[in-house]
Amino acid sequence: MNKIQYCVPCLFGLEGIAGDELRRLNLEDVQVENGRVLFSGDESALARASIGLRTGERILIRLADFPAKSFEELFQGVYNAPLEDYIPKEGAFPVKGHCLNSQLMSVPDCQAIIKKAASKRLGETYGVTWLPETGAKYQLQFSLMNDRVQLYLDTTGPGLHKRGYRAVGNDAPLRETLAAAMVLLTRYRGREYLWDPFCGSGTIVIEAALIARNQAPGLRRRFAGEAFAWSDPQVWNRAREEAKDKEFRGEYRILGSDNDPKCVSLAMANARKAGVGELIRFQDGDATKLPLPAQEGILICNPPYGERMMEQQSAQRLYAALGRHLKFADGWKKYIITSEPEFEHYFGARADKKRKLYNGMIKCDYYMYTAQQRRVKK
Repeated sequence: MNKIQYCVPCLFGLEGIAGDELRRLNLEDVQVENGRVLFSGDESALARASIGLRTGERILIRLADFPAKSFEELFQGVYNAPLEDYIPKEGAFPVKGHCLNSQLMSVPDCQAIIKKAASKRLGETYGVTWLPETGAKYQLQFSLMNDRVQLYLDTTGPGLHKRGYRAVGNDAPLRETLAAAMVLLTRYRGREYLWDPFCGSGTIVIEAALIARNQAPGLRRRFAGEAFAWSDPQVWNRAREEAKDKEFRGEYRILGSDNDPKCVSLAMANARKAGVGELIRFQDGDATKLPLPAQEGILICNPPYGERMMEQQSAQRLYAALGRHLKFADGWKKYIITSEPEFEHYFGARADKKRKLYNGMIKCDYYMYTAQQRRVKK
């Protein structure tokens, strides 16, 4: 198969991190754009990226890119795409997607037109009037923005953030891809003490353990592309073996704590599922009262935000108490994500850096305290 063009959608704010990851995986033609990263390669590139990428949401094959202001233009653009290169005669090819700022704004109508055009193209190619769609799933995705269509084939299935270790979460789970990005932004590599005092279901400390060990996040799951008719199982097996060969072995100082014992039990179970249970210590405790576990280290956390008024006031009091508790913890670098715009005021110290990130649909700031804290007058 010729060189394939791939697209990796990302949470806003993570594109540069995902691009750096793809380059470290020795992938070609990496280009960082708003909301996505592009790269190219063969099936082995797909396997390496699927298994090894921590911060991308999924991996798509780009099938077509064309303007469309009418349903006829949409039909012709899809009809002219080389769908038979990827979808066999018996393949199932459902369609989903979204429209934004375009003359064609009805998603169901666009789905129907794309399905009709794809059916005609594949039917003519295979010499049949009816396609059984009894084989593997080849999910078509489209993006119609500003009257331009991009048509993709999804190779991932459940998103890349579905590592397989978190069957259930707590009430406010942090997406694994975001947690991994937060850890990567600290430049943690397993040498320092790392503590999450609001560990919840354990996502941050689990991702930190995977990073410390250099364990590929997709090693314990399967991907939609592995079921494609043109997929070579040996390519995927080699990619998994190569990833295992790059793992480190050692002891790491990672602590996850939470004031809810149920969360701690859940986090412990998730860590065991991820294969890093022996690398992380968990304990019950109030983040504003627990003694520091070491003289220095990295504190990284996702404390409660409080989206409603009373919850927001409670969260603000929590930030103030946390700031008082950590007032003299100058040996610790602190990384805290929250949607509270006045976080620095309540925490009592100005961050050295801030980075805009999105936790789902919630716009947040990632506050980075990497030096001695500068106090804020209240």
